[in-house]
Amino acid sequence: MIALAYPDHITATYYLILAAILFTIGAVGLLVRKNTLVMFMCIELMLNAANLTFVSYANALNDISGQVIVFFTLVVAAAEVAVGLAIIIAIFRRRQSVSADDVDLLKG
Repeated sequence: MIALAYPDHITATYYLILAAILFTIGAVGLLVRKNTLVMFMCIELMLNAANLTFVSYANALNDISGQVIVFFTLVVAAAEVAVGLAIIIAIFRRRQSVSADDVDLLKG
């Protein structure tokens, strides 16, 4: 049987590399896409990448403060999604489209 080269334990470096990849995917998706729902999903992906970074550092340093920051970040993200979806619904009701080009329609 062929022995595969697996590390004995996964270090924080692996989590940080994964977080960097996730953050990059979210940033590129945010800059490239025009659909506001996809843009919000990309923002959530970026926030989750930051949360993964906080948790990996909290685990590496044996400190719980990183996990507390993640809790508050998730609370803010939930509020952001609620407000963002309300704005998207307002745009969709008026234009039957959720393109980012239609955001200027909400001017008074």
